[in-house]
Amino acid sequence: MTEEFRRAPRQPTPEDIDVVDTMTDRVIGRLGNLSETGMLLISGSGLVDDALYQLRFNLPDGNGGEPIEVGAHLLWQNLASAPGQAWAGFRFITLTDASQARLRGWLAPVH
Repeated sequence: MTEEFRRAPRQPTPEDIDVVDTMTDRVIGRLGNLSETGMLLISGSGLVDDALYQLRFNLPDGNGGEPIEVGAHLLWQNLASAPGQAWAGFRFITLTDASQARLRGWLAPVH
């Protein structure tokens, strides 16, 4: 078993969750994993290193709630083994209280 050393442990997403760039209203990738403070994105579009993004995604929480919107900083990206795809690590820099509460509820161990 691998130990988690991050301050906010990440959980893999159980299904494909599209992530939308709200400035262009285009899907830029899908979630790989998620924490209270950031996410791993599997992207097929060209992302700009060290850029700030406004992103939106829906969590499969069964209640059809509002999408989660975050301001996020692209910390790093690496080419994936699939042609035209990249792994990208984001840190959340803005998140509404309501979105943060929904995210915490989704990440809770009973999930």
